[in-house]
Formats: sequence, structure tokens, C-alpha cells
Amino acid sequence: MQTPYQNNRGYGYALILVLFILLVIIVASAWY
Repeated sequence: MQTPYQNNRGYGYALILVLFILLVIIVASAWY
């Protein structure tokens, strides 16, 4: 069973990962 703190940290990492992927897509479409 996860504590809310661990769950929050996991959610934060997922959010950062999604933002990073979006940034890569924007840079890639600007590049080509």
C-alpha cells in the first residue's frame, strides 16, 4: 500500500516526463 506522499512523487515524475515529451515534440516540429 502506497502512502499519499509516494503517490504524489510518482505523479510529479509522470507530469515532468509528459512535459519533457511535449517539449521534444515542439522542438522537433520547429526543427523540420
